[in-house]
Amino acid sequence: MTERITEIPKLPERAEDAHKGLFGKLLIAGGCRGMVGAPALAAMAAFRSGAGLVRMALPRSVQLSAAIIAPCATSVPVAEDENGLICQGAIHDLLNAMEDNDSLALGPGMGQSLQLQAVIERLLKEVQKPIVIDADGLNNLAAIRGDGLQLSDITVLTPHPGEIKRLWKAWFREEMPTERTEQAEQLAKRCGAVVVLKGAGTVVTDGKRTYVNETGNPGMATGGAGDVLTGCIGALLANQAAGFEALSASILGVYIHGRAGDLAAAVMGETSVTALDIIDYLGEAYMSV
Repeated sequence: MTERITEIPKLPERAEDAHKGLFGKLLIAGGCRGMVGAPALAAMAAFRSGAGLVRMALPRSVQLSAAIIAPCATSVPVAEDENGLICQGAIHDLLNAMEDNDSLALGPGMGQSLQLQAVIERLLKEVQKPIVIDADGLNNLAAIRGDGLQLSDITVLTPHPGEIKRLWKAWFREEMPTERTEQAEQLAKRCGAVVVLKGAGTVVTDGKRTYVNETGNPGMATGGAGDVLTGCIGALLANQAAGFEALSASILGVYIHGRAGDLAAAVMGETSVTALDIIDYLGEAYMSV
């Protein structure tokens, strides 16, 4: 039986002499042709979540486009394959970039390929810093091996219901539990990471402690909302001043993300909420905690 968490972590007040280095540097690796907005949305959400600096590592062909969408972030072009996806030639640039960053977000708009699987596996082996993995980061991860994958306890997986089914099918030779909380808890226990199972009543767990979120609404079922959550969690993982463990950063990120969606829906209705609206209300959401 896991411990149930109900208290929401809070960010500490900023000291008057604070500088941006104290609040974390996040590297976002993703993007490809046709999915330029995803890493940019994650970057904008990360800044709204207090990140001091955000850098996007992007395929060369889309780097400038993403940089225009998210002008507060810096960006680095990395090697790409003939389809415009990050390729194995990018690994050294990504590892070098991580030397100067505090956390890594993998997946927004990344696409899927054998080379990306190799890149992700190498990053998981060599990066000893918090990592949040979402979207195609998870889909590539599911294809790496079929006998389970032991991850670090500072790694956060953020699957939606379809993605957790893919992970379970790829890693375990048994039926997945039918109940959402048990799905997330069992995955966390067996792979060693924090799991954020998205959806109505998002479940956040490390396999020992579990939080079930009560914020959010159906209006958040919109393209880019998951990228916003990735940016929120990535920023909180990087925040040295807060010193959050991965579970606490994930709980606060999920709560704030849903709260921002609720604030947006209260103004414009659930039908019209977009990912950009969620970002716009992140500040008010943090003020309400």
